[in-house]
Amino acid sequence: MPYSIVEPIIDVGVRTLCLRPYSNHSKGCPNYGKRDTCPPKCPEMKDIFNLDKPIYVIWNVFNFKKHCDRIREKHPNWSERQVECCLYWQGTARKALREEIKKFIYNHAHFKIVTCPEAMGVNITKTMKNVDQILEWPPIQKTYQVALAGYPRIS
Repeated sequence: MPYSIVEPIIDVGVRTLCLRPYSNHSKGCPNYGKRDTCPPKCPEMKDIFNLDKPIYVIWNVFNFKKHCDRIREKHPNWSERQVECCLYWQGTARKALREEIKKFIYNHAHFKIVTCPEAMGVNITKTMKNVDQILEWPPIQKTYQVALAGYPRIS
């Protein structure tokens, strides 16, 4: 059962991780400040969920090592950066998360789901630790896709 009630670790500083430079993006994620689902436009968790009610974390685990081994075998001349590139695995992993969300919604139809909790200021690494799931940074064996579910905040 890849979902559980959780005490989310809220740290609005997580929203600034999107500004960290990474390969070919010296100013961080190009979606920062542009998409409504990205910071700073994305509302904080307290503005989306009723925090007086249970919050659930929903996740799937993607076998990152197996994927990388398969890619290395198929493309022996590729660099490690190419082998690990998220373009080649994230779609499959996100599809698996959507399937887990469908299973969850079947019994929790009235819940709101957010698939990018970091944008709301949730520290996912610490939150997942609360449900005995340890995230690897950087991923070596496995990687997680994580969503949060809860009762919508009524304004």
